[in-house]
Amino acid sequence: MKDIHIRKVGYAGRITLQRPDALNAMTYEMCTQIDAVLRDWQEDDDVKCVVIDALGERAFCAGGDIADLYATGMAGDYSYGQKFWAEEYRTNALIAAYPKPYVALMQGFTMGGGVGISCHGSHRIVGESSQIAMPECGIGLVPDVGGSYILARAPGCLGSYLGLTAERMSAADAIYAGFADKFIPEANWSTLTSALEGSGDVSVIDDFVVEAPHSTLQEQEVSLNKLFNTTNLAEIVRRLTQSGDGFAEKTLKALLRNSPLSMACALVILDRLRRSKGDLTSALTMEYRYTARSMEHGDFLEGIRAAIIDKDRMPKWKHDILSVSRSTVEQMCAPLGALELSF
Repeated sequence: MKDIHIRKVGYAGRITLQRPDALNAMTYEMCTQIDAVLRDWQEDDDVKCVVIDALGERAFCAGGDIADLYATGMAGDYSYGQKFWAEEYRTNALIAAYPKPYVALMQGFTMGGGVGISCHGSHRIVGESSQIAMPECGIGLVPDVGGSYILARAPGCLGSYLGLTAERMSAADAIYAGFADKFIPEANWSTLTSALEGSGDVSVIDDFVVEAPHSTLQEQEVSLNKLFNTTNLAEIVRRLTQSGDGFAEKTLKALLRNSPLSMACALVILDRLRRSKGDLTSALTMEYRYTARSMEHGDFLEGIRAAIIDKDRMPKWKHDILSVSRSTVEQMCAPLGALELSF
């Protein structure tokens, strides 16, 4: 079975991720295939809409396949990772600006790279099993694949909370935070897909939509705003420590697992996007400045070692959570000169 199945069915261009045993993690080759066929279908009058889905019940796509990135980075080759991220981010931008309806069906885990190929589409469908998250700070990256753009536009300070903690959103949470549009029971997804193939008319989606369950994030928004309305990571830690309630303790525990450098830089990127009202390409450009440096100067290789190589879940981060300097953050987020991401 190939990793990805691309075909035309009726009026729909169909993309199905086919690595269920790997939670449909994205490889570089899968990304380039998606990019190439989307460019072809732009000019194909027979394709009225694009539908992307995935095999298996556990995940739409749980992220990028990062084993190759680790191997090349440990060998001192940072160019492969830079090429991978650049191509991936350009595909994310293509999806966001796509001239035809782009329908994503996101069951189970949709994280990291999975967010990039779904949550920038025009029609983002979630169901009962959907769990969406940006877990990058846990492996030494910042929320990327354009995730920072969605986080920056989330209500209040939800984006900072979700980006720093990697908290998983339910379907209702994802709709409230801006990562999804419609809730459709998963038992009806195959019928919906057939209807899209048969007509190419995305207005049929509304025939399947039901009200999503209640969002717990919406209930927590007021308290989250008080805790996360700052760009200072140490100040957030101080507030969580002083708060002392169960939610604050759980949130602090999540922060203490993640890369301090990643979290400090993520706060600055989100703040810059909010202040400038930056578009998706601005967000991707800022993300790339960090990711392009993340192997050599950041915590990425250590984060991957602890998560998927040795699996000891005990990363030795370069910085203390209370003392990431502003100058270090500025260095990681500075323009890249000749390496700057182009579209």
